Amino acid sequence: MLDYKLLDALAAVLTHQGFERAARALGLTQSAVSQRIKLLEARLGQPVLVRGSPPTPTELGQRLLNHVQQVQLLEGELIQDAPQLALGHRQLRIAINADSLATWWPGAIAGYLKHQAITLDLVIEDQEVGLERMRLGEVAACLCASDMPVQGARVNALGVMRYRALASPDFMARHCPQGADAGSLAQAPAIIFGPNDQLQHRFMAAHGVNGPFPHHRCASVEGFLRLAHAGLGFGLIPEIQAYRELSTGELEDVVPGWHLDVPLYWHYWRHGGEPLERLGRHLADQAGHHLLPPGG
Repeated sequence: MLDYKLLDALAAVLTHQGFERAARALGLTQSAVSQRIKLLEARLGQPVLVRGSPPTPTELGQRLLNHVQQVQLLEGELIQDAPQLALGHRQLRIAINADSLATWWPGAIAGYLKHQAITLDLVIEDQEVGLERMRLGEVAACLCASDMPVQGARVNALGVMRYRALASPDFMARHCPQGADAGSLAQAPAIIFGPNDQLQHRFMAAHGVNGPFPHHRCASVEGFLRLAHAGLGFGLIPEIQAYRELSTGELEDVVPGWHLDVPLYWHYWRHGGEPLERLGRHLADQAGHHLLPPGG
């Protein structure tokens, strides 16, 4: 039989990215957490952690992490019928893209959390790569752009987030006075979110720029918008985020009429219990008020 005190220690170390923070979360000493991990490894006969900064799971550690997250969700489902068993809030770890988190997603999930003893541990990942967290067993659910299901998980299509290449009128006057073409776009400073952000590269390739291009890197959704607003660069920005700036003319399309629609999918573990099923249905309903339907 698995000792869930040991598994909880493993999950805490990985979730909080260190023994000291895990100890604070569990109300234990750092030495006690370390001893629980050592005991777990002794019983299994192999390591569950690569002790680095931060610690990372071994292949077995990833499988155990996935298991304990699913058990916690199932316990949450049982507590719905027997609330006297509740010991406090359960944590739900979700990988989510930054643009959704900064725009429609908080309002969409708020109604669900008002009636659930659940807190969120949100892992911010680009929509192109967030699903890897699911494959590694590090999160219970994922909002991303891929429709390829992970083994043991379900996937629901939520809708489409529309991106437009936007810049300030001053930026366009300085860098693309005759309109945007391959030559001017290759020289004008762009803005990208981070090393995994491929939206700008897709825009550039669609307009004849396939090589390197000058760019600012800004891993802040609000900062990204502000850089474009200040005329420091142009970038792919969600239409729903830049609604005010577009309506006032503070930002404009780099290429009028062009947009990129990115589909969003909700992935969650099949054995996560009814709470995850209900959350999936709730998000599907709410997404219809914020996202475009597939096909725009």
